[in-house]
Amino acid sequence: MDWATQPDPFRMFDGAEKLFLDVVPPGDDPAYDALFQPGSVPPAAVDQRSISQLFFDSLALSAWKSIQGSRWPLRVNPSSGNLHPTEGYLIAGPVSGLNDRPAVYHYTPFHHALEVRSALRPEAWEPLAAALPGDAFLVGFTSIHWRESWKYGERAFRYCHLDVGHAVAAMAAAAAALGWEATLLAGVSDSEMGVLLGAAGQTGMEAEHPDCLLLLHPGAGTGTPGPRPSLRIPTPVLTMLQENPWHGTPNILSRGHHAWPVIDEVSEAAFLDEAAQEEAFTPVPADSPPSRRGVRPLSGRGIIRQRRSAMAMDGKTAIPRDTFFHILERTVPALNPVLFNTLPWKPCIHLVLFVHRVEGLASGLYLLVRNPADRDAIRAAVEGDFRWTAPEGCPEHLHLALLEEKDCQDISNIISCSQDIASDGAFALGMLAGFEPEIRSRGAWFYKRLYWEAGAIGQILYLEAEAAGVRATGIGCFLDDVMHRLLGLRDRTFQSLYHLTVGGPVSDPRLRTEVPYQDRETSG
Repeated sequence: MDWATQPDPFRMFDGAEKLFLDVVPPGDDPAYDALFQPGSVPPAAVDQRSISQLFFDSLALSAWKSIQGSRWPLRVNPSSGNLHPTEGYLIAGPVSGLNDRPAVYHYTPFHHALEVRSALRPEAWEPLAAALPGDAFLVGFTSIHWRESWKYGERAFRYCHLDVGHAVAAMAAAAAALGWEATLLAGVSDSEMGVLLGAAGQTGMEAEHPDCLLLLHPGAGTGTPGPRPSLRIPTPVLTMLQENPWHGTPNILSRGHHAWPVIDEVSEAAFLDEAAQEEAFTPVPADSPPSRRGVRPLSGRGIIRQRRSAMAMDGKTAIPRDTFFHILERTVPALNPVLFNTLPWKPCIHLVLFVHRVEGLASGLYLLVRNPADRDAIRAAVEGDFRWTAPEGCPEHLHLALLEEKDCQDISNIISCSQDIASDGAFALGMLAGFEPEIRSRGAWFYKRLYWEAGAIGQILYLEAEAAGVRATGIGCFLDDVMHRLLGLRDRTFQSLYHLTVGGPVSDPRLRTEVPYQDRETSG
């Protein structure tokens, strides 16, 4: 790691027209719990103000922090090392108050503005619009691997895709606050996506790599999954997009670079080509029982924008058992369709929990099965003298099992690269993914999607921690082999992908917090 090559945290396109968005401060409505109750938030019209709010609540700056002469920005969507390799794009038709023509925009968080990258001719936009629901538009994500590899080397690839998952879930939550539905689209290859987002011609260490497209449109529906939307880009439209003029030159992020060839190799292997477009995804069933908790007097947008990563845990804060169960319920797709129906594949990730300080619950090792169809496969893979009993007071629809009652603080600390934050929280967890069979049956391109799912789970845990009055943080450094030995895993049927901890944060009184965009007018 060479500090002289530390990348600029903001990608901008010099020379592109900037359309500044409104700063829309959070209010009391909608309530936080209402975000996850299908149909409870009236859909807002798609216009300049709602688009402003969408990006303000998903990818914008949330604060500036400073200490002893150093100053750095925080964003609504978290990122490994606060390095932010994920770039956001808007592809939309005419939007009232924003633009009277269809266009592709790059979102710049520093300015909270959209940069007009390309104006789309009607003959290019209309075939795309015809395949979308009314008032729908697209949000795209790309990754700049260099932003992470500068600091983390070859680990950067997985960190980038965890960040994509966080961004997808952040966008889905922001859409829910507007009464909109968000769905990750199948059917568009990575090369086609690169053309659509203007990333196809980028090369070198600072190039953007296309990740995914989200379809957003008003109407959160009932939470019952219907036919999955899919987008096909006709060849003539692709040709027109390739010939379309693109405005702005990407800024230079670093004056020097260090190559990590393995990242390029993995990226190429996981590239989604045209042959993989026809993958049939399984929608998540929405057989959710009635919520056991009423709507709390918490601002949904307030929780979204106050989210922070804990730098340390106090080692003493405990949470009630019912709060713990509720947090876990929100990570289960069948119990949280508003968020997890965004991902168009069956849930592949389950949670191994190290419970340290949960009132009314024994300390120990637990396992939450997020997809009941995988329960037998997990029990067959996890070897050891484990109990597999339901914890006292656990709701029947939450497939949580106590494996072993014991003090797990030391082992959770060791697994998380001897980081005290894993043992000093109320609980820590590791995300165990169905791995080799899934990738072999679908293709190497699905590897990235497992990390997207892990990042999305991490994002909802961040929000739930804030709503419970505590704090969370993702843990990117962990010893997966130690984790696997603890569970008796002998092969790669399941693989640990991401760790996280929740608990009482320790604040640094030296830190100062500043509100972003202070010089901008707000729109109430």
